[in-house]
Amino acid sequence: MFLQGFRGTVTDAPDFDASADAETLYNAMKGIGSDKEAILDLVTGRSNAQRQEIVQAYKSSYGKNLIDDLKYELTGKFERLIVSLMRPQAYHDAKEIHDGAGTDEKCLIEVLASRNNQQIHNLVEAYKDAYGSDIEEDVTGDTSGHFKKMLVVLLQALFAAGEEQWGTEESIFIMLLGNRGVNHLQMVFDKYQEIAEKPIEDSIKSELSGDFERLMLAVVQCIRSVPMYFAKRLYKSMKGLGTQDNTLIRIMICRSEIDMLDIRECFRMSYEKSLYNMIKEDTSGDYKRTLLALVHCLPWKTHHLHSNRVNDVVVTGSYIIWYCIKHIVWKCLIKQVFITIVSVMSSGTDEDVIINIVANRSNEQRQEIRQAFKSILGRDLMKDLKSELSKNLERLIIGLMLTPAEFDAKMMRKAMEGAGTDEHALIEILVTRSNGEIQAMNAAYRAGEAYSKSMEDAIQSDTSGRFSQILTSLVQVTSIPSYCTSTKQRDIIWAELADACNEDSDDMEIKFMSILCTRSFPHLRRVFQEFVRCSNKDIEQIIKKEMSGDVKQAMYGIVRSVKNQSNYFAERLYKAMKGMGTDDRALIRIMVSRSEVDLFNIRKEFKETHDCSLHEFIQVETMVVSFHILHGD
Repeated sequence: MFLQGFRGTVTDAPDFDASADAETLYNAMKGIGSDKEAILDLVTGRSNAQRQEIVQAYKSSYGKNLIDDLKYELTGKFERLIVSLMRPQAYHDAKEIHDGAGTDEKCLIEVLASRNNQQIHNLVEAYKDAYGSDIEEDVTGDTSGHFKKMLVVLLQALFAAGEEQWGTEESIFIMLLGNRGVNHLQMVFDKYQEIAEKPIEDSIKSELSGDFERLMLAVVQCIRSVPMYFAKRLYKSMKGLGTQDNTLIRIMICRSEIDMLDIRECFRMSYEKSLYNMIKEDTSGDYKRTLLALVHCLPWKTHHLHSNRVNDVVVTGSYIIWYCIKHIVWKCLIKQVFITIVSVMSSGTDEDVIINIVANRSNEQRQEIRQAFKSILGRDLMKDLKSELSKNLERLIIGLMLTPAEFDAKMMRKAMEGAGTDEHALIEILVTRSNGEIQAMNAAYRAGEAYSKSMEDAIQSDTSGRFSQILTSLVQVTSIPSYCTSTKQRDIIWAELADACNEDSDDMEIKFMSILCTRSFPHLRRVFQEFVRCSNKDIEQIIKKEMSGDVKQAMYGIVRSVKNQSNYFAERLYKAMKGMGTDDRALIRIMVSRSEVDLFNIRKEFKETHDCSLHEFIQVETMVVSFHILHGD
């Protein structure tokens, strides 16, 4: 059920002055060329009623027809969209039907099936005024049969009254759908499904065909939910090759002041993608900017935001996060002082606001934001972020919003899913996490809805040989804490390492695994120091020389992490960005997992090793969002 009241994204502009706006448009079009941005901003920032006042003021001030001047100055789809916005809605509908008569039945179906009685009445009057003919006669002259009969019913605005007997099976559909109120029909549909054990749409599809079928389905869909009907129409207009611009323009114009907020929500729920992002990807230039301005509310609407009026605000993207954070502060759920967001989005998702909020909150605070979002709005913040963001930004923001254990579990699964295995990711995660972190990761992996097996089972089925044994040993959390080992025991361990260096490769790997995978980092650090002091050998060089493949990488990763974990991550970051292309998964994984642990030390190691700050390297090599998380020097 959708909220009552104003649900459009365009409303009357405050402090409106038609003459001043007419002058702005005149100045934007005088001379060589035109200021398209000024035209776009003004037209999309006024309601249709205000635009009609501007047309009159323009005529009074300059003795010229504003629509004719716009047609002359603008071109292509941008011109069609702006000019259409300047027409009264009824006249726009009339033009769509007149221009598509006999050729665009889908347009005819969409308009007549989705308009209420008053809108149909206005359409009939506007058509007569604009074209000097009767719309019913023109429509019936180009159609026939039951399709024609239903169009006549819709044109005569006969909902809730009309003939009772039509005489054929098809006419029963016409009689029922064309002559009953919306609330009545919704109850009829529910009862029909209860009796027939299938929705009425299925019966229409099996019993009817062609344009008549499409018309009846549109009527049923609009009776069920007009916003959902238009969400589907918008999706179909943009999916696949090419864009049905006439449909896109028509819907964006006619619904911008009625129910665009609900259409956006239906779109996101149905396709797991925001209407804003789909338009952004499918269109271009000033045409795109105008459509996007119609998708989202304008800045002056923020005065509607009150603690008990969440229904009045735009419930997508960064605006929702902004609201939730304010609400959390008001309810004292989070004691930290949140940054004040002065500027909210006027069109589209304000990615900078999302980045600044997420990157400037601890993981604990982000979890409270997730809970508050669900509590206040009854929605999943993660799903909303996925639909509003895209590609690497979406992956990074979602990663930051997960708990560390959830994120590690997800990264482990990603490393093992699909055709190949990301051995480097598996090594990096398991050789750098503490016992407690691996235990939490195991629990999160088992709790994940998408994971059908334990992490240990997944590793064993996805890897093999000694490498699998090493990873399994790390996952089993068998490390002996440093406080359980004496100096004598450490001497024994380094001596065993020294002896293992003289074994053949297979025995060496077994002995190294038994030691490196079962001792705590502090313990191993002291063992390595003693090993070097007494044997004059470097454990890293022995591993590089005597081992190979994934086993070598795993053993080397353990040793590097034990000796200097910050340096290990600094090198992993450097390798993720150097050369052609960026290993974005590795970059995101490290930035997210270390941002609250030791990123300061990693930055220091990176600077000392590569004579370049990590901050500068990321800024040059890859995405700006990681820079926001890192920024601090």
